[in-house]
Amino acid sequence: MVEVTNISKVDKFTSEMEELGYESHGEYGIPNRRFFSKGGDNRTHHVHIFEHGNGEIDRHLAFRDYMIAHPEEALKYSQLKQTLAEKFPTNIAMYIEGKNDYIKVIDKKASKLRRTN
Repeated sequence: MVEVTNISKVDKFTSEMEELGYESHGEYGIPNRRFFSKGGDNRTHHVHIFEHGNGEIDRHLAFRDYMIAHPEEALKYSQLKQTLAEKFPTNIAMYIEGKNDYIKVIDKKASKLRRTN
């Protein structure tokens, strides 16, 4: 994840990211984000770019920290993503929708954990 001072300036560097093998997805469902992925159907990397102060930054970091602290949840999430990838190999919208409820549950747990630390 990258944090910048002006999200609109990121768009000036899309071609450079593409030269590095990344595909640009724009906001991709999260306002004021720029999302890039690499590897096509066998994705190897993804980059989230947010403007400083965007609330999604804390949410993403809390999710990451929760998964690190709870490897059993990380395994469940990995298995869910694998199942969805097999079920929807060419339908990213359905893949994302399939993760949505699980992510919301983890977001609540992660937010609660972050407030207690």
